[in-house]
Amino acid sequence: MKISVIGAGYLGTVHAATLASMGHHVIGLDTDAARIETLARGAAPFHEPGLAELLQDGHSSGRLTFSTDPARLADADVHFLCVGTPQSRTGNDTDLSFLLSAVSALLPHVRPGAVVVGKSTVPVGTAAIVAQMLLDTGAALAWNPEFLRQGTAVQDSLAPDRLVYGVPSDAKGTQACSMLDVVYAPLLARGTPRLVTNFATAELIKVSANAFLALKLSYVNAVGQLCEQVGADVVQLSQALGLDERIGGRYFHAGVGFGGGCLPKDLRSFRAQAHRNGVESLDEMLSLVDGINADARYHTAEAAVRLCGGSVRGRAITVLGATFKPNTDDIRDSPALDVASQLAAQGAHVTVTDPQAGDHVWLQYPQLTFQSDVSLALRGADMVLLLTQWPQFLSLDPALTAALVQRPVMLDGRNALDAAAWQAAGWEYHGIGRGQVLAKNVPSAGLSQAAA
Repeated sequence: MKISVIGAGYLGTVHAATLASMGHHVIGLDTDAARIETLARGAAPFHEPGLAELLQDGHSSGRLTFSTDPARLADADVHFLCVGTPQSRTGNDTDLSFLLSAVSALLPHVRPGAVVVGKSTVPVGTAAIVAQMLLDTGAALAWNPEFLRQGTAVQDSLAPDRLVYGVPSDAKGTQACSMLDVVYAPLLARGTPRLVTNFATAELIKVSANAFLALKLSYVNAVGQLCEQVGADVVQLSQALGLDERIGGRYFHAGVGFGGGCLPKDLRSFRAQAHRNGVESLDEMLSLVDGINADARYHTAEAAVRLCGGSVRGRAITVLGATFKPNTDDIRDSPALDVASQLAAQGAHVTVTDPQAGDHVWLQYPQLTFQSDVSLALRGADMVLLLTQWPQFLSLDPALTAALVQRPVMLDGRNALDAAAWQAAGWEYHGIGRGQVLAKNVPSAGLSQAAA
C-alpha cells in the first residue's frame, strides 16, 4: 500500500519507518528541510533504540522516502497526520496550528477514496474540525491515536498492546476501518486487539491514559514525602502495594517526578478539556497532580541543599542524567535539568553527564557544565545526584566512584541504586521518600528470597 506520513518529528519518523518495515511504500513529509535531508540519507535525526536500523533498511529497499513537497503525496492511499500538538504558550490548551496547517497543505493533493488518519494527540472535537475541512475531497477520516513510549517506540509500534480506530458510523467509517486493517494487517494477524470507537472516544484515550499515569506517579511521590516525615521507606511500601494486582507495580516508583514532551502537556490538555466541559472535579484533581510533580523536583533540590549543610554555594555537584528518561536524547521538561538548574541558581557548580543529550544541554543550558566522560564529571564532586536511570549509571562501581569524588554523598533521585552496596563502599546514601530506614543497620528494600 502507498502511505504518506505528514510530520517527520518523533512520532512521524518512527511511524513511517515501522510502516515501511511492514512492507508498505511510505513517503514522509515535513517543512524542516534539514531534517528531511538527514532522513533521506537513511539517518536518524534523534536517538531512539532500533530506529536507525529501520530507517537504513527502508532507505536501502526504496520503500521509505522523504520530501518537503506536498505534491509528492497525491498517489497515497492513506495519509497519516503525525504533526506536533504542543501546549499553547498562553495556557493549558493544545496548540492545533501545526495540525490544521498540515491538513490545509494536504487538501489539494488528497484524492477521492483516500483515507486521512489522525495520529496526533488532540483535544476532543478536533476530528470534527478536520472532517469538515475534508468534506469536499471525497476522503474518509479516522482517528488512530498513538501509544508510543520514548525509548521503546519501535517495539511499541511493531508490537502494540492495542489499535484504536475512531470513525464515524457511516459508509466512510466502514471504508476507513477496512483501509486501516490493510495497513495494520501484520499486527492484526498476530492478535493485536482492535477497538473501533467514535471520534470523541478515540481523541480522549491517549490523553486520559497519560493523565492516569501522571496520577499514579504523583500519588507515590506524595506518599514518599509522608514516608520521609515518619521514617518509612517508600520503596518497600510501593513494592508491597504493587503486589496487589488491582494496583500493579509498573510506573509506581517515587522520585524526582515525570517530564518529557507528552505527559506534562497531555495532563494539562486534559485539564483544559475538563474545565471547558464543566467537569471541575477532574480539572481540580489533575491540577493537584501537576503541582505534586513540580513539588517533587523542588523537594529533590531542597534535599541536595540540606545534604550540603544548608547551602550549595561554591559546591561542586555532579548530576547523572540530563534526559527526562533513559534511552532517548529528549530533554524537554526534564526533571534532571530542572533540579540541576535550581542548584546552579543557588550558586553550585553543576556538572551534568548524559550518554545522549550533550549537544542539547550545551545549547539550552549555558549555566550548566556538560561533561560526556562520566569519570571526569565525577572528579572532585562534593555530591552526586542520580536523576536519570541510564544503565551506565546504575552499573557504576561504588568503590571506584568513591575514589573520584571529594565527598562520597549520593542523592538517588530515582531510588534505582543498591543502597546497601553504596553504603558498604563508604557512601552517605540518600533516596527519595526513604526516611531513616537506610541506616546501615537496616536491610535495604527488596523482596525476601521466600517472597520472590
